[in-house]
Amino acid sequence: MVMSMKAKSHNIAGSLKISNEVVVKITELAAMEITGVSVKGGHLDTQDNTLLVANQFISPIKASLKGEAAEIDISIVVISGHKAVKVAESVQQSVKSAVQNMTGIPVAKVNVRISGVRIPETEGEAV
Repeated sequence: MVMSMKAKSHNIAGSLKISNEVVVKITELAAMEITGVSVKGGHLDTQDNTLLVANQFISPIKASLKGEAAEIDISIVVISGHKAVKVAESVQQSVKSAVQNMTGIPVAKVNVRISGVRIPETEGEAV
């Protein structure tokens, strides 16, 4: 006796939306992986406390969707001794790659603003 099974295909109709907060978090994680970017307390270093308002951390990252592509603005603090331009370029590449790979959303621009330079307080301090 021969039995035949036909493959059933299931098409799921619907939509997928990715919030700006997810894109911001992916951006932050990608930037923090770059050598030369200052990190404090598990977040990007802002070098001043102006981004800490009412005990809430306000991200130095803004993400927006322009048409079908994302545009991302990010402020970083560079650790002294690292070339700021190279760090910024690495952040741009890392963020673009991470956001596109994890969300499938094309990234049109990653604008990096260097908001300061952090000098380690003690020799060998990991910032």
